[in-house]
Parts: sequence; C-alpha cells; structure tokens
Amino acid sequence: MHDTAEKIYPKLSSMKTGTRGKCPRCGEGKIFDGFLTVAKGCKVCGLDYSFADPADGPAFFIQMLFCIPVVVFALWFEVKFEPAIWAHFLTTMPLLLLTCILPLRPLKGWLIASQFFFKAEEGRLVVESDDK
Repeated sequence: MHDTAEKIYPKLSSMKTGTRGKCPRCGEGKIFDGFLTVAKGCKVCGLDYSFADPADGPAFFIQMLFCIPVVVFALWFEVKFEPAIWAHFLTTMPLLLLTCILPLRPLKGWLIASQFFFKAEEGRLVVESDDK
C-alpha cells in the first residue's frame, strides 16, 4: 500500500523517464515487466499504469523511421551489387533486426510517459450532462 496523498512528486521529463523505462511520476520504479510488457503499477510510488495504452504507435514509428530506410538499403544493395543471398543475411538482416528491436522499448516507454505527462485519455464524442 502506497500513501500518495501526502507526497508531492516533481514534474519529470517524459523523455528522460520513458526512454529509460522508469515510472513517469517518481522516476524510480519500472514501467516494464519483461521486454515490452507494461507492469500493472509502479512498485515505488504505487502509480497505476492502467492509463498506459501506446497501442501500435511504437511499432508504426519504428517502421516509418528505421525499417523503410533499411529496406531501401537492401534494394539498393541488391540492384547495385547483385550479391548472393548470404550477403543479405550478413548485412541487411542484422540491420533490420537491430533497427526494429532496439529502439522499440525506449520509444514505447516514452509514449507511456507522455500519456501520463499530458494526461492523454480515450476521446469522448458525447459530453455527459447533469440530469436535473
């Protein structure tokens, strides 16, 4: 049980906490249980991570920023040198795996921390009104 009513937390950078996989509120606890699985909550300050829903955002940004240039490189490499398939396994495959997997966790952490920082939540089309 964490008593968060009395403690005031400083405003932390979503970039610093998220990319390191740290809690966006206290900066000490971990966001992840495993490589990409979001924890249920912070074990240090008790923040509930149920608000965290980066969905496919991290994968989309990784594909657009890194995977497409690697595929363009692979096509250029094939057209320019016409290498054997093993050359692609030694050059293109490691590039593709490194650029897809390594930035995924920091980007997902940053998006989760940004959701907390900006209080992002599901959009609502209907405004609830008081019944009088």
